[in-house]
Amino acid sequence: MKLVAYPLAALLGLLGLFFVVGSQGMILRIVVGAILLAAAGFLIWLALHKPPESKTTVVQKIDLSGDVSLQDLKCRSCGGTLGKESIAVRAGAVFVNCQYCGATYQIEEAPKW
Repeated sequence: MKLVAYPLAALLGLLGLFFVVGSQGMILRIVVGAILLAAAGFLIWLALHKPPESKTTVVQKIDLSGDVSLQDLKCRSCGGTLGKESIAVRAGAVFVNCQYCGATYQIEEAPKW
């Protein structure tokens, strides 16, 4: 935005200055020059004004359908029991990082059909 606003403000300010200085007493030229100078000032203010930062919170909820039974999750490599701290969701995929052997892999769900 600043890359466009500053040169455009400089151009409008220069044109407004030309209109005011070269008005030769004509009211219309003074008004046009004042409007151009005001537009240049507004563009500079707009370029300097920062919008408030927005904070986005993402909440993931999983709805399970049907009967669900709790199972122990074991590492594929060493067979160690994994806890909730060993599981992470990145880019929509579930990854496991074993705290015992250091193995890292993605959990892939087999199709149910």
